[in-house]
Amino acid sequence: MTQSSFPFVSVIVPVFNDAIRLKQCLLALEQQTYPHHRYEVVVVDNGSDADQHMGELVLPFEQATLVYESQPGSYAARNRGIAVAKGTVIAFTDADCTPAFDWIEQGVRALLVTPNCGFVAGKIEPSFLDKAHPTPIELYESLWYALPQQEFVEKHHFGATANMFTFARVIQQVGAFDGSLKSNGDREWGQRVHAAGYQPVYAETVCVTHPARHSFQQLYARARRITGGRYDLQRKHSFLKRNSLFVFNLVKYLIAPILMVGFNLFLDRRLKTVQQKIQVSLVMFFVSYVYVIEMLRLKCGGTSYRG
Repeated sequence: MTQSSFPFVSVIVPVFNDAIRLKQCLLALEQQTYPHHRYEVVVVDNGSDADQHMGELVLPFEQATLVYESQPGSYAARNRGIAVAKGTVIAFTDADCTPAFDWIEQGVRALLVTPNCGFVAGKIEPSFLDKAHPTPIELYESLWYALPQQEFVEKHHFGATANMFTFARVIQQVGAFDGSLKSNGDREWGQRVHAAGYQPVYAETVCVTHPARHSFQQLYARARRITGGRYDLQRKHSFLKRNSLFVFNLVKYLIAPILMVGFNLFLDRRLKTVQQKIQVSLVMFFVSYVYVIEMLRLKCGGTSYRG
């Protein structure tokens, strides 16, 4: 990239009680190949506990500033970051992600070379605690629950905000995220951008790593958060459509793991041993029935879980 092609970039990183991984993210952002005077990092504390010491953590990073958003939810936090961002390019990643050393450079390049670009969604690579011996939950996450950005972009016209770039002018035209959503806000926003006539792009060269969840507690929290986001999004539809979607998804999550066990045991060659096949199948049962229980709780008047 030439010096004239370095637009100012604002990187927005929401965080909630994740100080250790936020520090790793900020260290990676500090070591970017992009000219340091041409980007800023806006960390949005979304109500973290005082013992996280977010102010002390962010202070040593010269390009980072810390702002606060009291409304629970990462999309409300991202909107707060957008409100104070100075860049003509807005980049999004999460506190638990580690961007590649050339992440900003590659993201900006992909934006600039695509005519009428609405957003660029980059690759999200799962990482394991022990690469040689992934746990059954990590295997499940990497095979079935990863963030397939290319599929998101090409089939569903959105990108996960763990790794996304857009122009500030696109946000100004279509609006910011729906801050009432605790999950699926990236889907709703991306499809709004696509409906406005902009081109969504997947870029393999724009990379972050994201740790695969490795405990049932982490998986439980994510499944509840995603279910709540989907439910809140469906509530915006008509009475008939939202209830039809509810019944369809309830039945799907009840029967899907039963059907998939046979696939796991006999057909899926990514699972190398019988033990792996059985363990991943059990994890699949766990997640599916968390979905079912959470859907019923929300239908009975519960509120969505932030995670």
